[in-house]
Amino acid sequence: MAFGDQPAYLRVADDLRKKIAAGELPPHARLPSQARIREEYGVSDTVALEARKVLMAEGLVEGRSGSGTYVRAQPVPRRVVRGGFHTAGETTPFRQEQADDRITGIWDADSEQERAGREIAGRLGIEVGERVMRTRYVFRSLGEVVMLSTSWEPLALTGRTPVILPEEGPLAGRGVVDRMAALDLVVDNVAEEVGARPGRAEEVLALGGVPGHWVMVTSRTYFAGGRPVETADVVVLAERYRIAYRLPVK
Repeated sequence: MAFGDQPAYLRVADDLRKKIAAGELPPHARLPSQARIREEYGVSDTVALEARKVLMAEGLVEGRSGSGTYVRAQPVPRRVVRGGFHTAGETTPFRQEQADDRITGIWDADSEQERAGREIAGRLGIEVGERVMRTRYVFRSLGEVVMLSTSWEPLALTGRTPVILPEEGPLAGRGVVDRMAALDLVVDNVAEEVGARPGRAEEVLALGGVPGHWVMVTSRTYFAGGRPVETADVVVLAERYRIAYRLPVK
């Protein structure tokens, strides 16, 4: 088998990747053994091992203890639709994070006061060490965990008010827009940044992934009159979801 100028282990990995994509190695099929790869491609054991590691890092195959390495079934990506914020009376935490009205869901939340670190303080425009309310959300749709979110609100705004806790009080579960309106703060702008990184162990476990999976993180901040009133990180598995935006044309 003729190869190009790539390192041998990448050439082998690329050929196996093509076989997986073409269905020659379908989901749940056993990947050729190290000895078989060595023989078929004329490479060393080290090259065969490194090629398998590449495919595992890409999430295309998985090792099963005492059994071998198998092709993973690849999920069909679903969309997480982003659409800015909703007007008062229409928001819930799920709608806030998923703007597609065809998708419904539920959530669990846990709130706790803490002192803002450098990153969160910068996003909220407050001093490092100022107290914030941190709320962790787990969102589910059709019984499946679809996303995680952690939000932070400055207690200088919400402290000692009926809306200090996002999931308790008279506006429990109504979302940022309604809760800030109760404080005479009109949310008029939302900023989002989307990035990717390796998932933390606890995130991947909660989302039903496997170690090594990457996640997409949407960092969002709500503003009222130019002042940040809430910031959050929304986390989904990169292999399962695509971030889709609906933006108004003005």
